[in-house]
Amino acid sequence: MDETEDLLGQEPDPVDDELYKEPMKKRRRSDRDQRFRAFPSVEQSALKEYEKLESRTRRVLSNTYQKLIHSVFLDDSIPSGVKYLINRLLALIEKPSLDPIYIGLFGSTGAGKSSLINAIIQQAMFLPVSGESICTSCIVQVSSGCCEQYEAKIHLLSDQEWKEELKNLTKLLHRTEELDREEADAWDRDDAVEEAIWKLQIVYGNGAERKNYEELLRAKPKGKIPTSRIITLKAEEAGELSVKLDPYIRTHRRDLDGESAETQIWPLIKHVEVTLPKSELIPEGVVLVDIPGTGDFNSKRDEMWKKTIDKCSVIWVISDIERVSGGRAHEDHLNESIKACQRGFCKDVALVVTKTDKLHLPEYLRERKVGNRAIQSQREAVLERNEVIKLQRNRVLKEKLKSKLPADSKVLEASDLVYTVSAQEYWQQTLLTEEETEIPKLRGYIRKSLLDKKRRMVTKYVTEAFGLLLLTDSFNCMENLPNEYLHMSDLRRFAEEKVQLLEKAIDQCFAHIEQPLQEGVRNAKTSYRRILGARLVRSRGNQGFHQTLKAVCLKNGIYASRTLARIDLNEAITQPIYDQIDPVFGGIFRAGKPTGSALLPHVEAFKHSLQEKMMEIGVRSGWKYDSSKKSFLIQEISAILGSLEGYILRKKRRIYESLTTSVQNDLKPCYEEAAQIAGKKACERMKDAIRRGVDRQVAEGMFERAQERMQHQFQQLKNGISEKVKGSIATMLTLASSQEDGLYKELADVKSEYKEMEKIHRGLREVAENAVLRRGMQDFLLKMSPSKGLPPKAHT
Repeated sequence: MDETEDLLGQEPDPVDDELYKEPMKKRRRSDRDQRFRAFPSVEQSALKEYEKLESRTRRVLSNTYQKLIHSVFLDDSIPSGVKYLINRLLALIEKPSLDPIYIGLFGSTGAGKSSLINAIIQQAMFLPVSGESICTSCIVQVSSGCCEQYEAKIHLLSDQEWKEELKNLTKLLHRTEELDREEADAWDRDDAVEEAIWKLQIVYGNGAERKNYEELLRAKPKGKIPTSRIITLKAEEAGELSVKLDPYIRTHRRDLDGESAETQIWPLIKHVEVTLPKSELIPEGVVLVDIPGTGDFNSKRDEMWKKTIDKCSVIWVISDIERVSGGRAHEDHLNESIKACQRGFCKDVALVVTKTDKLHLPEYLRERKVGNRAIQSQREAVLERNEVIKLQRNRVLKEKLKSKLPADSKVLEASDLVYTVSAQEYWQQTLLTEEETEIPKLRGYIRKSLLDKKRRMVTKYVTEAFGLLLLTDSFNCMENLPNEYLHMSDLRRFAEEKVQLLEKAIDQCFAHIEQPLQEGVRNAKTSYRRILGARLVRSRGNQGFHQTLKAVCLKNGIYASRTLARIDLNEAITQPIYDQIDPVFGGIFRAGKPTGSALLPHVEAFKHSLQEKMMEIGVRSGWKYDSSKKSFLIQEISAILGSLEGYILRKKRRIYESLTTSVQNDLKPCYEEAAQIAGKKACERMKDAIRRGVDRQVAEGMFERAQERMQHQFQQLKNGISEKVKGSIATMLTLASSQEDGLYKELADVKSEYKEMEKIHRGLREVAENAVLRRGMQDFLLKMSPSKGLPPKAHT
């Protein structure tokens, strides 16, 4: 979509210096075949057929591109229609084969994220799992590729990013006044203080916590930091890379002096990318992302944390069996995942309950409340408990999703919202079969997601390429009809009228948010004191909270650590507004029928109306029913307006976050004032400063300003859509003009490429039909085949 977006709102692009560059090289066949190793034979066949169609299409486009370049190479000026065509061809040739599918595994430390990834990729203990250490200390991405070795790239904070964190860490540790014994003890036990000391000691050694910012800038880190800020590790075997990688992503609290050089740079690590060679279990194009549960004190890492969540098209909320029925952290992760559906690209959320083999049979039998059937073994108890958990959590999760998302959201139609898995039993199989651990079920979900995306991508790619070949072939046989200009004027007037109707429809869509916004603002004004008070109180009073609160203020109301739940005062006091607008906001950006508040269907209806008008003009102008010109223009309308969806989805994050961003900006002076408070009773004085500051801003209209800023963001989106639609119409009308405008010229003969593209386009239907036949045959064979075997021996 991004490539086409640049064409909207412009005349056909000028031919720049990159026009004559060579398209990127084709992937070797042996490499392409390796991509399908993770799929069973039926799915492999479908993928290979789609891959073949894509490869043939790229070859046709490349040949066409080369012919066009040769035909205009010596020309002093190139007609604008040809420029447009050449640029579109090059953009389509170089379009990535498939954007990665990011699947986020989101949960607390110890929930089993790393163990689950290890089981999915069939590499026991590849990523470090929780023991006495706090593990997976940063975002870790795991994917497969066509490389020959196992590889990890460790990305470090830039020098400037580390200096920013260093400044904040030293501010937290700086005492301006002497404290009494009780206050000093509380200061030393503060979570933020402990973490700041820990980080500085790891990087600079014992005693670093007593140095100021300038002294630490001059100090030399214990570990070696490459100038590229990237550390690359390679190994022939998974175990070998795991040993090399372990020190970088495993964190320790003890024995600082004895730690390795790798461990000594842990606080500087931003994120880690791990690539597996030619995996038979995780297909190329899928990225599993281990996401820490709370973000990070460093601004850059925290920003990456949120952006990583938002770019995931699928989020699995990971919670172990003993914590799934309660706890603030679990609820926070669910809420953050649902917000990703609102502001990001997430289309699917599921709960993955881990460690389901853990069950104390006597206790379970005593508290058992389901069924009358006698339980004979540990295995039966585990399976029964898993089914109960699925039913209960599925109902709870669905209700939660319904309260936040539109009623027709696709995630609510998912057959599986809850998975019960056991990585340990996957390896041991003493209680459960491999299938019962549900690891294969998750792999199947991954494969299906990739196959569906590949099918959609190739279908769109081939159709768009076919349209370009229609235009190229038609350049040599454009018709000059006397009444064509008249009909183009008719189309221009029609389009202008439709744009006005679209603008009104957009206004109506956005009007649905006004009342919920107003109600949310009223609710926020009556509840912010209670919410703020709850966030500023700890069960143990001010003990261990003084510097944590200072850290909150230093980061403008947000603090994330590895030991505490995430603190975000701005989000907390705006939550009553989000509670009101969430279902409506989701409705505005959903797909569906062009009714109610949904925006995208109105854009789609506008596109169809233009296409219908183009067909009508084609008939009135004397174009043949299957005219190349008419067919291309109808297809190109779809291509250039289709990119609007990507534009809209990218803008919705800024709109959604505008409330908290506005509140954070308004409260910045209040946070800065509180951060300067030190000495006796500092914690209470900081709380008072925050309360007074928030009261003052609310009285001056803070929530109303947040409402206005969100409405302004909606208006900017409307203006952007309108400008792009008008630009795309101008482009279409320019292309629809006749040869007399000097837009076209006679080009090299591409009839052979056009015929080949016709065959490929017909092949799309054949591939789809073949896939249906194969699935039917596979289902039949599965029904007729004997069972896979008996379950493991029961353990009582």
